[in-house]
Amino acid sequence: MARNKQRERAAADAVSETVDGGLAELIPDRDRPRAWTLLVDGAPQSHVDLDDPAALTFEYQRRLGHVADLAAPPGRPLQAVHLGGGAFTLARYVAATRPRSTQQVVEIDEPLVRLVRRALPLDPGARIRVRATDARAGLAKVPDGWADLIIADVFRGARTPAHLTSTEFLHEVRRALRPGGTYAANLADGPPLAHLRGQVATAAAVFPELALIADPTVLRGRRFGNAVLVASDRALPVAELTRRVATDPHPGRVEHGRPLADFTGGATPVADATAKSSPAPPPSVFR
Repeated sequence: MARNKQRERAAADAVSETVDGGLAELIPDRDRPRAWTLLVDGAPQSHVDLDDPAALTFEYQRRLGHVADLAAPPGRPLQAVHLGGGAFTLARYVAATRPRSTQQVVEIDEPLVRLVRRALPLDPGARIRVRATDARAGLAKVPDGWADLIIADVFRGARTPAHLTSTEFLHEVRRALRPGGTYAANLADGPPLAHLRGQVATAAAVFPELALIADPTVLRGRRFGNAVLVASDRALPVAELTRRVATDPHPGRVEHGRPLADFTGGATPVADATAKSSPAPPPSVFR
């Protein structure tokens, strides 16, 4: 009976609004009084706890959080760019864990930005600027060498747009990063992992250091899922990243060096002229 009442209350408190990407829904978390999940056309995009923005619930967001944690010594403010806004979860996380950080969020869906700002307001003291524009166009406005961290988490219709998958795009990422800066991308793919292998090959053409984080079943091509690609021009903290990922509620694996090169399996870098959007997830993924 109590659980049914919780569900009824959650349904009553849910917020739904049509945005450029489809139907956006903010669903309250039954276990946390000020936590919400954002869905767009039924696809989960973000989870935010306004009382504890350092709490990351989604598996891929936890992994991106680990990357942010290791992008600089603990507590040091970052200059960060977030390509893809969603509910601004990772920007809120960086603001909470690294006060005085300066951040830019680039989100093309302006109605979604307005909805999130209204329903899940940002901390007015956080240095977060939100631009409603295309991710690549917004990245082009970032000064050379400005960012310590760039996170790409861009999906339209649950697919990453083609123009954010190429070497030309990653050259823009590297231009905007300071020397020693870190790039992390949330990617999604399933068997036979052609898109994921191509994205690793594309990053390897631009950055000398790479790591890939994912559930082992995704890496073995047994199911559709998320993988986080990490790139830099400096040696990555692979050992600490591996330790953190292995102790997550849903443990993952970190591939690096020769095993990652073997995983790529002869895939070739993607250029603007041949780029394709990431594959659509099967309907069963969101059931």
